[in-house]
Amino acid sequence: MNLLVTGGAGFIGSTYARMLLNGAPDALDVSRVTVLDKLTYAGRPDNLDLTDPRLTLVHGDICDPDTVAEAMTGVDQVVHFAAESHVDRSIADAHAFVRTNVAGTQTLLDQALRQGIDRFVHVSTDEVYGSVETGARSESDPLDPNSPYAASKAASDLLALSCHRTHGLDVRVTRCSNNYGPRQYPEKVVPLFVTRLLTGREVPLYGDGRNVRDWLHVDDHCRGVDAVRLHGRPGEIYNIGGGTELTNRELTGLLLAACGRDWSAVRQVPDRKGHDLRYAIRDDKVRAECGYAPQTDFETGLARTVEWYRRHRRWWDC
Repeated sequence: MNLLVTGGAGFIGSTYARMLLNGAPDALDVSRVTVLDKLTYAGRPDNLDLTDPRLTLVHGDICDPDTVAEAMTGVDQVVHFAAESHVDRSIADAHAFVRTNVAGTQTLLDQALRQGIDRFVHVSTDEVYGSVETGARSESDPLDPNSPYAASKAASDLLALSCHRTHGLDVRVTRCSNNYGPRQYPEKVVPLFVTRLLTGREVPLYGDGRNVRDWLHVDDHCRGVDAVRLHGRPGEIYNIGGGTELTNRELTGLLLAACGRDWSAVRQVPDRKGHDLRYAIRDDKVRAECGYAPQTDFETGLARTVEWYRRHRRWWDC
């Protein structure tokens, strides 16, 4: 089977592509992987083993119909990670997010219908549910996105699901909590703080640091996505969580300790516009239907992540 992975040179997409090609037990049905990536600032060819004959990298934009048609030729299934994903950038300028996340997703869906793609997994985010005061959101809860990024992802979710309901395309949607792990571009909080702390600089903590996120190791996220690809149901949504809720202040304390720094390295900055206080999802559906469960405890995962950035300074300090 030939799988197309969009955004497959980025943080999560490349982890997924490597997982498929490195013989993950549940991914033995995959014989070839085609990666389609625009190779913007967050997508890097060196995230992939380009010497592997089973891997093909197509440098191109998911908004370009001709490029998508070429990349999808001979493909059996699509796993769609490609997205503009940094909330701060979306607040500064939402246009690129609408173009890539909404129009780009529709371009992929159009071509998937034309080429008779067997299965289309659309990877989304828990941010589409908006801020959660108490409890946790399930897949049937309404969407209430607050940032331009989250709104663009919610729109792409609805487009993907509408393609299933209108045209019968086998679409499966996943919504994950906050990812962390090696090769994450240093604009997100974990790699930003780690790389700054390792080089003796200060780190910025938004507001009072009370914002809460659930943390999910990228390896577990990719296992969850593939469990949905293999065992999910067409037209269904699956939340994928990590099971570790932390305030940003608690996370900062753990990162300081892991990097050998103290609170004098923290600079409190004005809060982000429209900053959601808490995200929380229930993932019992993917556990029951697809056999998913996170395997990386946060303490171990964070230690390994910090050590990766410590050992791979040439990857990020350039």
